[in-house]
Amino acid sequence: MQYALGPILYFWPKADVEAFYQAALSSSADILYLGETVCSKRRELRTRDWLALAKTLAGSGKQVVLSTMALLEAPSEVTTLKSYCDNGEILIEANDMGAIQFLRENNKAFVAGPAINCYNHYGLKTLLDMGMQRWVMPVELSRDWLVNMLNKAEELGIRQRFEVEVFAYGYLPLAYSARCFTARSENRPKDDCQLCCIHYPNGRLTRSQEGQALFTLNGIQTQSGQCYNLINDLCSMQGLVDIVRLSPLGLDTLDWLEQFRCNEQGLHPQQVAKSCNGYWHAIAGMHTTSSSAS
Repeated sequence: MQYALGPILYFWPKADVEAFYQAALSSSADILYLGETVCSKRRELRTRDWLALAKTLAGSGKQVVLSTMALLEAPSEVTTLKSYCDNGEILIEANDMGAIQFLRENNKAFVAGPAINCYNHYGLKTLLDMGMQRWVMPVELSRDWLVNMLNKAEELGIRQRFEVEVFAYGYLPLAYSARCFTARSENRPKDDCQLCCIHYPNGRLTRSQEGQALFTLNGIQTQSGQCYNLINDLCSMQGLVDIVRLSPLGLDTLDWLEQFRCNEQGLHPQQVAKSCNGYWHAIAGMHTTSSSAS
């Protein structure tokens, strides 16, 4: 299996972003995703900065992929999307159908990101016909669902035409909204948010009345309250998954990457307190199976 570092989903200072990718160059990651996928107001790195960083990283020998926004709300965001897609060199991860349509019209291959709601083999075939070369499974799907989809894809004769990537570490991106929940949590209107999400480098945790971690607020994105962690489920991915994705939470994510590699055959299971793996096992997402519990 290959290992990928997904796009940074949070609003980090420019220096922190650059330091992370500089460290990532020395890591064992095979694939680096980058780009703003959540909110266009996050402009510590502008479009030209992301494009320049992508081209610099591409010279390292690792595959570099530019990720697009999952929710487009303004003409300026469409302009940015086209700038990404027209870069001429770097593969694109499309996170909405507008990006896919633009790439199709220009005969460009793409990665179908986790925000693309593709839940059956006919959807896979449609995306393949539009230019998809890699499918990132939606985070709420299970191993059983994946097995069934790939079996059906085999029957359609399309299984060998795409790679499968699974989100395996990080706070799960569950939903997107036109509202900014981080701003709302500070009693700020979205139009005057003062970019407050930069104060929450891994999102802002919300708890239930019983004190249980419920959701993580990340701008317009709602994430899981617990970190998703499939490090002890890697053996069950054999023969199904080509690429394992870790979503950056800081430099310690690179340590987790090495731990994932060490446990690929299940020989070095890890303690994973305060995490979840329910979706992979077709149970409630916030739950953790006993095999992966601390």
